[in-house]
Amino acid sequence: MVNVLVTLFVCGLVLADAAQVKDGDVPQEYQRLMEWRSLGVEFAEHFRNATLSDLDLFHPRVPSQEDLLCLADMAQFMQALTTGKLWALKMIDAWGSIPSGLLNGNIFDLGNFDECVKIRKEITSSHSINGKYCFLKVSVGFLPQNVARFTNNMRIASCFPASCSAAHIDAFLGQLMQKLLNSSSISMQIREATCQTSELKPWDGMTIFTVVLLGLMGSIVALFTMYDYFLCQDQNQVPVAVKVFSARASSRALFRIVDSKSNPNIISCLDGIRCLSLIWVVFGHEFGYAASSPNINNLDLVTWLVEPFSSFILYAYFSVDSFFFIGGLLVAMVALRSMEKSKGKLNVPLMYLHRFIRIVPILAVAILVYMNLMTVITDGPLAYREYHGKEACEKGWFWTLLCVQNYATSNICLDHSWYLAVDMQLYIISPLLLIALYKWGKKAAAGIAVLVLLVSSCLFATMMINNYSMLTKNGTGGDASKKVYSATHTHAAPWLIGFLFGYFLHLNRGKKFQLSRIAVWSGWVLSLAMIFTSIFAMYPAAQWSAPPLSTLEESFYYTLTRVGWPLALCWIVFACMQGYGGLANSFLSSPLWQPLSRLSYSVYMWHMFMQEMNLRLTRTNTYFSDYNVMRDFWSVFGFTLLISYALYITIEAPLGGLGNLIRPQRKTIMQPLAPSEQIKTSADVQPLELNDRRNLVEHEVPRIEETAIASEKQ
Repeated sequence: MVNVLVTLFVCGLVLADAAQVKDGDVPQEYQRLMEWRSLGVEFAEHFRNATLSDLDLFHPRVPSQEDLLCLADMAQFMQALTTGKLWALKMIDAWGSIPSGLLNGNIFDLGNFDECVKIRKEITSSHSINGKYCFLKVSVGFLPQNVARFTNNMRIASCFPASCSAAHIDAFLGQLMQKLLNSSSISMQIREATCQTSELKPWDGMTIFTVVLLGLMGSIVALFTMYDYFLCQDQNQVPVAVKVFSARASSRALFRIVDSKSNPNIISCLDGIRCLSLIWVVFGHEFGYAASSPNINNLDLVTWLVEPFSSFILYAYFSVDSFFFIGGLLVAMVALRSMEKSKGKLNVPLMYLHRFIRIVPILAVAILVYMNLMTVITDGPLAYREYHGKEACEKGWFWTLLCVQNYATSNICLDHSWYLAVDMQLYIISPLLLIALYKWGKKAAAGIAVLVLLVSSCLFATMMINNYSMLTKNGTGGDASKKVYSATHTHAAPWLIGFLFGYFLHLNRGKKFQLSRIAVWSGWVLSLAMIFTSIFAMYPAAQWSAPPLSTLEESFYYTLTRVGWPLALCWIVFACMQGYGGLANSFLSSPLWQPLSRLSYSVYMWHMFMQEMNLRLTRTNTYFSDYNVMRDFWSVFGFTLLISYALYITIEAPLGGLGNLIRPQRKTIMQPLAPSEQIKTSADVQPLELNDRRNLVEHEVPRIEETAIASEKQ
């Protein structure tokens, strides 16, 4: 979510200034620029009858072998263009031109990528001319400053023989610009890094390793699935290894619907809260990618940023606080019940080991896939770049696997993995809080409440001392957003409030609270008020014409909403559990949420892979609007579900099953499950069956398990 904030922040500041364009601001040279034909046509007309001496590329140096090859291919190209050969015409036809709607923020003309890179003209048996697709960076010096800030770096597609380097093409373009304008106010430049051909890059060792690893895991799952399907007729006698690796068993666990009414300890509404929060996260990231797409109407972002609907995106980070609230709640409820049965014993090393085994291998596979397969399975005009976080992964992948990347580095490998770091750090301190609650009860709870005040004060002081602002129009920048947003103390309050609420539910398990109608209505009104205040409180101040808020005001907002949001969720969960939820409980507790709730960790890990892949596959300009983004969102979300399911049964479920094998087996393990021993959400019940009974495996977003001792009761 921090990437969405940074992207919209940068776009907002630039676009806001660029939008202040008046009739007198556009000079006459802009009209000359618009009179150009397609740049490919201009290039063809200029070089159609040119000779090699006219190009004059090498004076005063001696031409190299690469120079001579480029000139020879250019000569073939110009001759073919003069005689009207199809391949040469395609090379010109693939060019872009000055983007239409330049003054509305359109800085891209993508030309025709596939037409260019598919060009292959055999000259001799040992040599052929292939198409090379590159971006021209066009800078104009005559536009007003407020417009030039945004439109000064146009990206226009071009197509040349692949034997010519960026330096050669720059020389050709220099001659062309001199002819067309005879002015230094417009310049064109090509960087070799933006160029692509049909030639596939050879796989490096890590790419091969990633493909082999996925292929091996897929093969193992396929073999055990066939064994399960054809040779295991009695599902009560299936070997443990088959249950761990079989896609049939994993799918059965994933799609099983658990009746929450049969177990009063199941909090069914958490499934709905978890899934809605997940959808909100993916939806917010989709807007971030849409804002960075080659839109023809980028200046429309100026008005979009101050519309009421944009608040759902700009403040979608509250969805992550919902995850922390759920995580803290389940840590307290599950672990305290286990400690109560074991007389205060808590196997802390086993807790950490199980969490590490459950989280880190999947995270490691995600790093491998994002880094190495992004360029293998995508192509397109915008695919010349590697995965945007590849450099950060190469330099700091170990920080991510150690779950300290939110403090150890400013460039995080896998942007959304910061959540796992914060979650793991809070999980590491949880045994101290659990032991304190078990020994000192309400006194320890009071101490944790004081801790909530302390971390909130720390957040408030951080913003005040550094003069941070989270408003788009007057923010201090993306770096500040990352420092504040990804810090553990920023999100500790929602987690601790969830933890305290879990302790409250543990103390009052099975108790029915009799509330008056006025109390129920008051609870819902206050809860909804805190939710909508958190989302829309900054809307008036976000208007471009509104005076900026002081740092004090923003600090109060950012700090208090970190407390108000989880408190609102406390009431929602409490009301649903006590029978005061009404339609909200019917919706949130629907059993239809259970499969998505179990799959949510995979969806969380892989959705940004799909979103970046879609961006890289873009062939034409896009149009930014709420409808278009929502349409693309459902398409991305659907494909993400398919990919997540495939990777769930291939990676997550097998690794999760192996993680459960490290748990010590007790004599009581063969006893049937008592209702009081079961997990707290219906989506967490998984019939993986390490023996002939039920085995409980937790799947949260992106939490996986709250404690290695208590999360599985058999």
